[in-house]
Amino acid sequence: MKAIAKPAGIDAHNRLVGVILVAISAAAFGTLAIFGRYAYAQGMSTLTILAYRFTLAAVLMGIILALRRERFPRGSILLRLVGMGAIGYVGQAFTYFTALKYASAGLVALLLYLYPLFVTLLSAVLLRERIAGLKWVALALAVAGVALTAGPERGQLPGILLAITAALLYSAYIIVAAQVMKEVSAIQSSTVIFASAGIMSAFLAWVSKVPVTIPDSGWWVIASIVLVATVIPVTTFLAGLARIAASDAAMLSTLEPVVTVLLAAGLFGELLAPLTLLGGGLILTAVLLVSRSEIHKPL
Repeated sequence: MKAIAKPAGIDAHNRLVGVILVAISAAAFGTLAIFGRYAYAQGMSTLTILAYRFTLAAVLMGIILALRRERFPRGSILLRLVGMGAIGYVGQAFTYFTALKYASAGLVALLLYLYPLFVTLLSAVLLRERIAGLKWVALALAVAGVALTAGPERGQLPGILLAITAALLYSAYIIVAAQVMKEVSAIQSSTVIFASAGIMSAFLAWVSKVPVTIPDSGWWVIASIVLVATVIPVTTFLAGLARIAASDAAMLSTLEPVVTVLLAAGLFGELLAPLTLLGGGLILTAVLLVSRSEIHKPL
């Protein structure tokens, strides 16, 4: 029986919806550093922020999991997801939020976007993937970008190093996730990762004797971190990814640090030095080149 082709307009509309969803996701993720600053202003500790962020996000993702009638992961996959959340995600989030104490939100966001380049390097070392063509150019641009970005901001060196560490940890997390995600859905994995990250963050806060109470005036910040900067970007990204290619989604995601830089400038008056902005532009250009090389990679 001959298949009936979909009208071109439907595909175009579906793709447009995907682009909008991923753009919303990137913009929402871009607010994380901003809300982190507000949380610190309310007197919250890093572990307090993470414990509430991940635990409440896990509850919401668990509801989505139940509504979709998906099974909870089991066996070795469950153990690997728990490790990803309790070690990888907590480590990355902790260094990212701590970096905000020592460096501007825009600078931290720009440096975090080194992670696609780190993924490329780790894939070459650990997975024996070949680096060729545009990726070498991208790596060179990224190195130059870091030098320019960090140069004028040497007074923020602890934050710079923490932000780069966060990018490295996130890269390792992605390498592991690429293998695990072949066996579970994104909703299943997100639920377990958030839950294990929440439990680990709460445990570390308890061991460190960090108070986990939230001032009444601070609940709006926690709610914003959970909904605007975690659940909404995760769900819209997944929905968008079902409509457009992963490489296209990666390109659109470069909107994230741009949103952070603009919000930080408008809300906190954090203006980055011209050389820092130039370096950030080189880093984002490198990310776009890596994404472009993935688009044209032979199958």
